[in-house]
Amino acid sequence: MDFTPTEEQSAALELAARIFTDLSTPERLGALGADSDRELWKELCAAGLGGAVRETGLLGLVLLLEEQGRRTAQVPFAASGAYGLLAVASHGTAEQRERLLPALEDGTEVATGAFPAQPGVRADAEGRLTGAVAWVPWLRDATYVLVAAADHGLWLVRTEDAEVQPVELTAPWSAGRLVLDATPGERLGGAGAYDDVLATARTAFAGLQAGVCAGSLARAVEHTSTREQFGKPLAAKQAVLLRAADAYMDIEAIRVTAYEAAWRRDEGLDHRAASLTTAWWASEGGRRVVHAGQHLHGGTGADLDHPVHRHFLWGRQLDAYLGGGAELLADLGELIAHGDDAIEEGERS
Repeated sequence: MDFTPTEEQSAALELAARIFTDLSTPERLGALGADSDRELWKELCAAGLGGAVRETGLLGLVLLLEEQGRRTAQVPFAASGAYGLLAVASHGTAEQRERLLPALEDGTEVATGAFPAQPGVRADAEGRLTGAVAWVPWLRDATYVLVAAADHGLWLVRTEDAEVQPVELTAPWSAGRLVLDATPGERLGGAGAYDDVLATARTAFAGLQAGVCAGSLARAVEHTSTREQFGKPLAAKQAVLLRAADAYMDIEAIRVTAYEAAWRRDEGLDHRAASLTTAWWASEGGRRVVHAGQHLHGGTGADLDHPVHRHFLWGRQLDAYLGGGAELLADLGELIAHGDDAIEEGERS
């Protein structure tokens, strides 16, 4: 395995870091409230970062999402990248790729995903879908939602054809409840597409969590290095150093497992187990890190307007979205022990 970024990945990463740093500031985020940053989204896509995802693969997307997470930038990059750009590029027909990818790349259209498969979502023989999904991230920003039906078929649905009910989450993800009532859908991919897209999304959101956690720890390090108690920085205390060191190790575990899962997919290897591994680290380790970041700020961390609190909210939301550590570990155990049949049986039950 070689996780060294290519020249293209490094260039995209440098550009993304600059844009996120310049535009996704605490002051700007405070002014946005729970709304998505449409100006930032336009800037990212105008810079070619949407199109760069196709060229740099899932590993490139993970690197970009790390930068987004560091700033908790309120844009649908993870959702549109995993459920839109990579899903269509990998599983769409030639006609679908030609028709859908340009608008997804330039950001004029946004995709998200109703994942994992929902038992109550069904598609009839004519491709009309019925059912509801309690909440879908960035659904209010999306023009397309990739719906995973009960039989693991994938259907692209235009959000204007469905009912979207606003839902407020722990983090400001412009989420919505998706209601389908004989809603027309467009089939995407065949056998194996569902497993690939689900694993890709888990890896992408784990990369986002790595950035969220890194940003939280960076703020904690800055705070404890400048805040003094009894004439010495808080960072001089052994308990503070150990808590920060534990957080750092969790972040590195999230990062390296996300890189491995992404690399395996880009190399055409089975990446399902690797995606569950990084999702588990992102859930369990991520929760520990954002709690540590807030704790190391002391009373300041309890301020709802403090930037570190935003990392806390994102970290907890990502923990919930990825499924929680116990559920992910159970799926990973079933996959290792029994392979495909056990996973499919578990999802049907």
